[in-house]
Amino acid sequence: MTLETAMRATEMLLAWAFIQQSAEHLYRPIDGRWLFGLRFVCSLALLLGVLTVWSLGALALISLIMLHRFEGPYNGGSDKMSVLILWCLLLAHLMPTPYLQKAAFGYLAIQLTLSYFVSGWVKLVNPEWRTGRALRDVFAFSAYPVSEGLRGLAIRPTLCLVASWSVILFEVFFPLSLLSQPALIAALCLAAAFHFANACLFGLNRFFWIWLAAYPSLLWFQDRVVQVVM
Repeated sequence: MTLETAMRATEMLLAWAFIQQSAEHLYRPIDGRWLFGLRFVCSLALLLGVLTVWSLGALALISLIMLHRFEGPYNGGSDKMSVLILWCLLLAHLMPTPYLQKAAFGYLAIQLTLSYFVSGWVKLVNPEWRTGRALRDVFAFSAYPVSEGLRGLAIRPTLCLVASWSVILFEVFFPLSLLSQPALIAALCLAAAFHFANACLFGLNRFFWIWLAAYPSLLWFQDRVVQVVM
């Protein structure tokens, strides 16, 4: 995958994610709705490839306004990843040399890889995750809209233990998938399925599209990793 193709795919997926997020606020009588309306228009322009750099610049400025208005990323990790993708794309377009462009976009791929590895490492050193207790608590006490049927999984410790270790091992060993394109594609499919399941089961729908938006950077970056290692 070429740098241009990966960046364009990332732009389109990010724009689509922003359009969905912004649309949620256009039908709510909240202060600042104009800001999400402007974000919607800029995202649509980015999706269509109209004035790409200017659209990214406007969205970057809007992201700063939103960080100030909501005193930080109001939706947690998904907003942090949104800002990361947005600014990496903008910098990749603005860098004066191909080397610096690749460095800016490659930084996104590295951070995406670390997002999985660090998450897995934190779980690995946490005894409650190693015993499955943390996952049981998620089903039993989570404030997310988990159905009553899913809450019943909290009384199945073996299932929670297996699921916990499956997530831990996948996240910790995720960086190794960079050594093989088929392995990376399989890993990204599993990761996407994981985010989709979280969206369906816990309502964490924003994570699905935002993390998918960063995947093209990793597909592009994997070719460079193989060249260095091999």
